[in-house]
Parts: sequence; structure tokens; C-alpha cells
Amino acid sequence: MLQYINMENILTTNPKKFEELKRKFKESGIEKIFILADFDRTLVKAFVNGKKVASLISVLRDENYLTPDYPDKAKALFEKYHAVEMDMDISLEEKSRLMKEWWTKHFELLIASGLNKKDLEKAVESNNLVLRDGIPKFLNTLKDNNIPLVILSSSGLGQEAISLYLEKKDLLSDNIHVISNSFEWDKEGKAVLVKEPIIHMLNKKIGDYSIEVIKDKTNVLLLGDSLSDIEMIQGFDYENIIKIGFLNEDIDNNLERYKEAYDIVITKDSSAEYINTLLSEII
Repeated sequence: MLQYINMENILTTNPKKFEELKRKFKESGIEKIFILADFDRTLVKAFVNGKKVASLISVLRDENYLTPDYPDKAKALFEKYHAVEMDMDISLEEKSRLMKEWWTKHFELLIASGLNKKDLEKAVESNNLVLRDGIPKFLNTLKDNNIPLVILSSSGLGQEAISLYLEKKDLLSDNIHVISNSFEWDKEGKAVLVKEPIIHMLNKKIGDYSIEVIKDKTNVLLLGDSLSDIEMIQGFDYENIIKIGFLNEDIDNNLERYKEAYDIVITKDSSAEYINTLLSEII
């Protein structure tokens, strides 16, 4: 299988440590493994036909599903807060406060702009929302081996949209558990409020949630695309973790930080086939 993988885009930050982790995963057995993954730009591609697709919410914004003034207002919020999100010099406490402020304002805007369940259905059908190569095979392997997958996402369209997207791809199965923002809807399918707590990029931690099927799992395969995604495991009592990070852009400026944070770094929005190879070795 390796001959189909561009190994130039796969970096192992500490080969000796990584081989030891693989050995421990194998020895513990398949029943001790679970997967913890982000969604946007991790399970789905960051770029489609050369165009950056930042998230599920960006599909809704850029394809004009809501009121005419929604895209401009949403972009204004993005321009204001995204710079904060990417600024490595702002303290985590201050950045977390501002991320919640951003998400709260955006949810208020979505509701004021008439977000409806029908909008979610249209958004997940978008040609700009594409699973990363190798992910369908990955999800089917997890299903066939009854390995739990927890998708922990700060998506602005949230749990309903992620589940709907996977369902339409015939990839939503009982071993998949989606934790994300979600709405309350009225009888006409219109969003009336977002449920608390609001999940943003800096407060998504698996330890804040009770998921029965992973409570006895000791080995974690973590997939993310941002440096903050490695914090998803906080609060969970595990023995071993393999962290795989997708560094999709601005590689020169961020590579060293990603190498410090992740065991494997996959660059240039590349395929997930390497993960399939790793999983086959482990199980």
C-alpha cells in the first residue's frame, strides 16, 4: 500500500518513539483502541479545486443560503476573529474568551438570518465539502472492527450537519459519536437557539463528556489539523496516544510547531492513506 502514498508529505517526528507506540498499541489489542478526531480540514479536505474551504460553516456562508446580508456579516466576524485565532502570541485564556465571543455572535447571526434545517441539507450536499482521500476506507475499517470514533468538532453547523453529511455518504454507523454544537429548532425547522455549552476551538476536550463505549479504552489515535486539537484528549485517562496532525497550509511557518506537537505530520492537504496503513499494522 505504501507505494500509493507520497511519503514526502509524511513526517515522523521521533521514529524511535513512534515505533514503541505502535508496539504498545499492537500488544494491547484492538479492543483497547479508540479514535478521537476533528472534522473540518481533518476528515474533510482543506482545499477543493484549489479553493480554500475553511469549514462547514464557510460552505453555508460562501454559497449564499441565508439572508442577503449574512455573507458580509459572517465574513466581517471571520476577519475580526480569525487573526486572533492564528496569533500565537495571545494568551490561551484571552484567546479562549475571544473565540467564545466569536462563536456566540455568529450563532446569533445564524439564527437572525433564518437558519433552517433545510439549509443544513443543502450545505452538506455542496461540491466544496469533500472527504479527504482515504477517509471512507478509514471509516469502514473502524466500523468493521467496531472501533469507536469520537468526532469532536467546534463546527458552526454542528452535530446535526456532520451526522447528516456522513449519513448521505453512507458512512454514519453506530461506532461513530459526534460531539459538536447543536441547535434547538421550532416546528417549521427554524433554529431558535444554540445549546450550551458552545464549543469552540479552545474548549473542545473529551474529558468534559461521558461516552460509555470509550471509558475502558487506553490507546488513543488522535487526528487534528490545528495545534489546539492536541488538547482534545484533556480530561481522559489514557495510557498511550498517537497524534497525527494535518498541516494543510503555511507549512514553512508552522512545521516546527507541528513537529513538536504531533507524532506524525501530514502536509499539503494530503491523503489519509498513511493512516489506513498504520491502522492495518496495529490491528
